[in-house]
Amino acid sequence: MDAKEAMKLLGQRAKAASRQLMITGSAAKDRALRQIAEDLLIHQEEILAANRQDLANGEVNGIRPVMLDRLRLTKERLEGIAASVREVAALPDPVGEVLDGSVRPNGLEIQKVRVPMGVIGIIYESRPNVTVDAAALCLKSGNACILRGGKEAIATNTALAHVMGRSLEKAGLPGDSVLLVEDTSRECAREMMRLNGLVDVLIPRGGGGLIRSVVENATVPVIQTGEGNCHIYVDSPCDLEMAIQVTVNAKCSRPSVCNAAETLLVHRDVAEAFLPRCKKELDRYHTQLRGCSETCHILGEDVIPATEEDYATEYNDYILAVRVVDSLEQAMEHIARYSTGHSEAILTSDYSHSRKFTAGVDAAAVYVNASTRFTDGGEFGLGAEIGISTQKLHARGPMGLRELTTVKYLVLGSGQIR
Repeated sequence: MDAKEAMKLLGQRAKAASRQLMITGSAAKDRALRQIAEDLLIHQEEILAANRQDLANGEVNGIRPVMLDRLRLTKERLEGIAASVREVAALPDPVGEVLDGSVRPNGLEIQKVRVPMGVIGIIYESRPNVTVDAAALCLKSGNACILRGGKEAIATNTALAHVMGRSLEKAGLPGDSVLLVEDTSRECAREMMRLNGLVDVLIPRGGGGLIRSVVENATVPVIQTGEGNCHIYVDSPCDLEMAIQVTVNAKCSRPSVCNAAETLLVHRDVAEAFLPRCKKELDRYHTQLRGCSETCHILGEDVIPATEEDYATEYNDYILAVRVVDSLEQAMEHIARYSTGHSEAILTSDYSHSRKFTAGVDAAAVYVNASTRFTDGGEFGLGAEIGISTQKLHARGPMGLRELTTVKYLVLGSGQIR
């Protein structure tokens, strides 16, 4: 069977499962989610063994340590994933929620309600937690899903998908509610992007190259997520000790994720006081700095002169671009030029500056005196998230359960005609 036929068959299986999920009640979905959480821990040795295989292959293939960390599962991380599934089960079900309603002069009763999208396709890279998070969110919101992870995590993802499929059947729901594309070839990925009539929406989750590839090649609707060239701006005036803590957290707590800071902008009035102290803390993580001429003058030879490309790059590593700016306005201009619209932060003691920044910076999440690392469905109280939408249609920011639904109008009459 060629890639086109294989993906069409997978889409047909998912579509059939979605029709059953659309009429499945909350109790049954929650029961299935709790079963998944339980079985992930029961079969943890099987899952962790598969993950060790992926890690070994990754080391042989020269995957960077920071990216291997994204791929790695441990007993503790698997317990966290299972806990996240249980949290999704405990969340309110958005399906059936009445958003609006009215009774027309002719007696027609009109209701606007939330309904599942149908089949959601997710194309993502080497983070196996996404396999479970995406499946759980899709199931809770009444959608079937087709998951296509990267080849780096194929053994882990296959083990996770098999466990979840068995759990669903055990709970009385279609095992095809969660399907994994086990062929990680680009040909299969391209065919998945063209499953019109079978896939209702496609969500890419990963680096800029992946997202651009999906946007350029897909014929099904796409929600763009993930690419995060995020900025921290240290204003004048500012609590510099707070600014150091936030900057280090935003860059170094987990540099491989999309809400990590990639560029540090510092007001000229505080640069000489702030930058040496901040560098001392960043050095603890062996963070490489790439700075403008003023940054290089203040910090000396340890700083690599920054290029235009450095300010436009999402590093996903212990690398931070730095620029000294003359004003809040110049910082905002820099962000407008290089931002991917993910998460941007100002660290300031001036309330009027914070208001100007939050009003004028165009991003899914804009922070005042806090780390960009909080842009996350769990941290926002949404449970797990399927990605961070950086576009403006339908969904923006962390995509939780409500963002995985659409609407339907229910019109109740008593024989009215027009």
